[in-house]
Amino acid sequence: MFYRTAESVSPKHPDKLCDRISDAILDAYFEQDPDARVAAETCGGHGVVFVTGEITSTADVDIPAIVHRIAGDDVEVHTKVVKQSPEIAQGVDTGGAGDQGIMIGYACDETPELLPREVVLSRRLNQYIYEKHPYDGKTQITIAPDNSIDSIVASFQNVSHDELEKLVREFIEKEGLTGKLELHINPAGDWNQGGFDADTGLTGRKLIVDNYGPRVAIGGGCYSGKDPSKVDRSAAYMARRVAVDYLRERKAHEVLVRLAYAIGYAEPLEKTVIIDGKPEEIEGYDLTPRGIIKFLDLKRPIYEKTAEYGHYGNGFDWDK
Repeated sequence: MFYRTAESVSPKHPDKLCDRISDAILDAYFEQDPDARVAAETCGGHGVVFVTGEITSTADVDIPAIVHRIAGDDVEVHTKVVKQSPEIAQGVDTGGAGDQGIMIGYACDETPELLPREVVLSRRLNQYIYEKHPYDGKTQITIAPDNSIDSIVASFQNVSHDELEKLVREFIEKEGLTGKLELHINPAGDWNQGGFDADTGLTGRKLIVDNYGPRVAIGGGCYSGKDPSKVDRSAAYMARRVAVDYLRERKAHEVLVRLAYAIGYAEPLEKTVIIDGKPEEIEGYDLTPRGIIKFLDLKRPIYEKTAEYGHYGNGFDWDK
């Protein structure tokens, strides 16, 4: 085994603010129109938030109100939204995938969340600090080859070094962590300017945080702001569900799933499951976009929550 490191970012991180806005827009459309086609992208920073994308729907949604709820009343909002390209829609309307791509699903027996331990610990630490100080922040944990904790990094806005170190040590005790435990607390100094005031953010720029951490390869597609006709999202969720099912049924230690699609074509071009290093073809699932959407009931306003602390290991239907 080797050193394993993963990070987590708080819901007030600028990239996460953009993910949350994009998914809140999707939810708002689904509340009125379950058949909405949504691809909402958000870029924000320094007092301005820009929302663009392709949306085809009968719903009437106040996008600036959603932005202000999440990013604050003092930001200037610009929108440029058009309908989905009819050339893309014609392939989706017949049940085909909304794009080409490769989607990865993963599950392991290291944690109750069926995720890598470094991912879970960095997320739990971030949540522990954020509950007490709901600001922009990042955490990172490195696990040594003997599975002890080598180092912990915590950087949070509006929290002094001493208070932040106190919270980190409380977390260490609560989790029963042992090891070298080298701490890096606000390593660049205490800071009070965060979120959109300090940096720009963009939807889909925290893909590894959203997925399984840097130990596991990903297909590359962003989730947030996309309705489930986009297999970037729906097939990735299904790949996770398949991985969880195989892990439990085979009593495996680690399962990796690979699904690949072509735009406008319903059936996957690849459907591979790798169980403790041994590949085989997935059987027993409807892996068409329509089959996935029906099985996981994805035409619901459930997505804003997924944008906060990752799309896996948080009790969503595809985790069960």
